[in-house]
Amino acid sequence: MLQTADRQGPWLTVVSGPMFAGKSEFLIALYRNLTEGRGRESEYIGVYKHALDKRYGEGEIVSHAGKRLPATPVGSAEELYTRIRSRGERVVLVDEGQFFLDADSDGRYVLVRVVSHLLGRGVWVVVAGLDKDFRGFPFGPMADLLALADERISLFARCAVCGAPATLTQRLVDGKPARVDDPLLLVGAEEAYEPRCRRCHRVEGDPQDARTTLFGFRAPDVSNPLTSG
Repeated sequence: MLQTADRQGPWLTVVSGPMFAGKSEFLIALYRNLTEGRGRESEYIGVYKHALDKRYGEGEIVSHAGKRLPATPVGSAEELYTRIRSRGERVVLVDEGQFFLDADSDGRYVLVRVVSHLLGRGVWVVVAGLDKDFRGFPFGPMADLLALADERISLFARCAVCGAPATLTQRLVDGKPARVDDPLLLVGAEEAYEPRCRRCHRVEGDPQDARTTLFGFRAPDVSNPLTSG
């Protein structure tokens, strides 16, 4: 898994998957691998997470297995960039990349622009996050980052229902599947979310309406593969 530890910038690694797939644990193990025996060189490695993630407290990346790594919480992509520039970091690890939803005047995710700037400065950037939201749609800047990435690491969990490989995150509200028009952000832990395979994933409501809102067009009826629009 950690053969990626010999990378040098400019390089973008994106680690994606559903909740409980081990993304945070991957970052923690990568950091330890990078800093082991390097002394002062470790000062040039920055660890960040979005400030929205307060499930296990602030100031740390915490895996679902309980492993911990000190991290600087930031509230926006601009703040992230400012801190990295001021510290002169050459390797940057960012957790919860999907939460960086701030966009510029053209509607483009600022995190994508920030990562592009960092790559231009020779930085190795590692971003971990959910590639899909609770509905199964692309989550924030993650799709753009995956397209930009030099290295893509896709992690899987085990479906909480059938045990098959899980690529989706199931949101549960009072034990029932969330509605497709529910708020995008609802930070929780095991009591609110669980990994599901595509067969077992459930969302209440009409997903066609949400797809129209999200992408600006109405997706074809997936029940009929010959439907064109």
